[in-house]
Amino acid sequence: MTGLSLDPTQLDRYSRHIIMDEVGPEGQERLLDAAVLCVGAGGLGSPVIEYLAAAGVGRLGIADDDVVERSNLQRQVIHRDADVGEPKAESAARFVRDLNPDVTVDVHETRVGPDNVTDLVAEYDLVVDGSDNFATRYLVNDACVLSETPFVHGAIYKFEGQATTYEPGAPCYRCVFPEAPEPGTVADCATTGVLGVLPGTLGCIMATEAVKKVLGAGESLDDRLLLYDAMDMSFDEVPVRQNPDCPVCGDEPQIGSVADVDYAETCAIE
Repeated sequence: MTGLSLDPTQLDRYSRHIIMDEVGPEGQERLLDAAVLCVGAGGLGSPVIEYLAAAGVGRLGIADDDVVERSNLQRQVIHRDADVGEPKAESAARFVRDLNPDVTVDVHETRVGPDNVTDLVAEYDLVVDGSDNFATRYLVNDACVLSETPFVHGAIYKFEGQATTYEPGAPCYRCVFPEAPEPGTVADCATTGVLGVLPGTLGCIMATEAVKKVLGAGESLDDRLLLYDAMDMSFDEVPVRQNPDCPVCGDEPQIGSVADVDYAETCAIE
């Protein structure tokens, strides 16, 4: 423990991490030194933010332009009834500050878009994408691939969810899903509903991937798409490979900047 910089309160708070050989004091210090951007503070973002803060990730960026609605509270567990009408990023930041004073919170009360995503991603070591629309998913993917920033992806629908992780040189979101569905062909949770506990399961998986990445421990989902079905209580894996024709990470990439893509409609190259 030579050079250990954890104070007595931190040694107590993170003791169940520190006693693990796979983490130890050095791993906890890596977590405290890490900077992670969470895109979205809703269903998936809530458990991600909660568990990364509890784990002691030292700097959390929270990017969300929405406000808390009462219908969110069935699944977005970091928000409270008293937060209705408040910006989600602010509500989430207050939750984190109350949970763990070791964590610095960067509040980005903005919609992640082509005009700001590059600068946002550049500030962090890792991105966790809990967004609820295809445009943002492709946008975050492209920005992270272009900047060689690892990111964790998750998505949910009714009783089902999926998760995967991108690392430089691994398959990206576009390798798995080359094209976005036509606008209007996939309904959102406001139309179809979503099981309240579902984002908790997927969000915890995403947070686990993020913590493992910071620690450099275990095997990530960087070549697998994990599928979860809450109705069957089953997990399946789909192996994924890098697509040599992928427009952002393939052999002859066509996307050199997020400005090359029309994210408003089909997420296709302009």
